[in-house]
Amino acid sequence: MEKWREVRETLREFALRFPEAYEDHPWGETVVKVNKKIFLFLGVEEPTDKWSPSAGVKLPESHGHALALDGVRPSGYGLGRSGWVTIPLTGTLPETEVLLDWVEESYRAVAPKKLVAALDAQDA
Repeated sequence: MEKWREVRETLREFALRFPEAYEDHPWGETVVKVNKKIFLFLGVEEPTDKWSPSAGVKLPESHGHALALDGVRPSGYGLGRSGWVTIPLTGTLPETEVLLDWVEESYRAVAPKKLVAALDAQDA
């Protein structure tokens, strides 16, 4: 299995562990949502001429750090102005723990306060 597929699956599985998180497939892409809001973009299943493996997360706190890494860029469609970044899953990646921290940060930024509180209680 290609490394990017393993990383993508790890991120997807991790995201689905959060309270009330679920997978959806708008536009034929895989996303993970909470309360009908996306907190993790995973793109399409197979690379195409227009799409290469990447993940998108909202990073209100780690935005600057993420953009300092090779290949990470503000997300398109105006999402970059709101703290969204797109992380290429090919090439040199940050440690998996960093990616998982970013998925959690994105969940916390998007989820209702009661679900963030439930997550905190679950971690305690």
